Amino acid sequence: MCEFCTKHGEGKKWYEVMDYYSKEMLARNNRQKYIKEFIPNIQRTAGPNLAKLEWAKRKMPAVVYQFIRKIGTAGMKKRHFGQVVPLEDAERIIDMVHSITRIACVCRSVTTGKNDARYCLMLGVDPEGTINDYSDLRASLETISATEAKELLRKFDQEGLVHSVWTFQTPFIGAICNCDHDCLAYRIQVSSDLLEIMFKAEYIAVIDANECTGCRNCQRLCQFGAVEYSTSNKKCYINPNKCYGCGICRSGCIKNAVSLVDLTHRQGL
Repeated sequence: MCEFCTKHGEGKKWYEVMDYYSKEMLARNNRQKYIKEFIPNIQRTAGPNLAKLEWAKRKMPAVVYQFIRKIGTAGMKKRHFGQVVPLEDAERIIDMVHSITRIACVCRSVTTGKNDARYCLMLGVDPEGTINDYSDLRASLETISATEAKELLRKFDQEGLVHSVWTFQTPFIGAICNCDHDCLAYRIQVSSDLLEIMFKAEYIAVIDANECTGCRNCQRLCQFGAVEYSTSNKKCYINPNKCYGCGICRSGCIKNAVSLVDLTHRQGL
């Protein structure tokens, strides 16, 4: 179980707790102001902060950088932290929230300059209802139904995008993002290993060797390099140390040989 499940989960996966999507929690702790300022702050500071972290990792002694990483990670856990979720859990979350607003991805606007990559779903925040507070997003805002949101998630799943939930002043959950290598979370945690800013899913993928044909479609879809190929038996297998449990690899398997194991059930919780 992840740290948030233990701390916030009330005996289950933390993102399954209804209170963390509620209007009541959104109204506390000046959270709406934090969310309103979040996107312009990210656009202004993400690039310079990323450059500083990369410089520190290259130039500073490892023990010093590990201290910086620890402090940075702790700060992110309080403010804006994520967890990978498979499609099934993302769809259940959609049924728990009172509004869904599709917006352009702020990560991709920073990393690629694309301001029209509408891969993110705001949950319960309803920025369209206060459109003047979100001038940077105005052109991309679109309130959608639960059915439309699930259709989008399934489409993104087929495209190989990884679903994840994100807090805005933890434990309030305000977004489902659908990420690839262009996303800041991926660049910070996976490709550069600068900070931990998201948990792996509460699952791990497994491949049935009897069903695997060695087509390697699952390997091509995996964002984390967790699917490896054995040249001796010409089959794929999962490296559990690299697997994030997103389940994206399943959509590429023509034999349905890939499945997810719920780690909480496996641990008898």
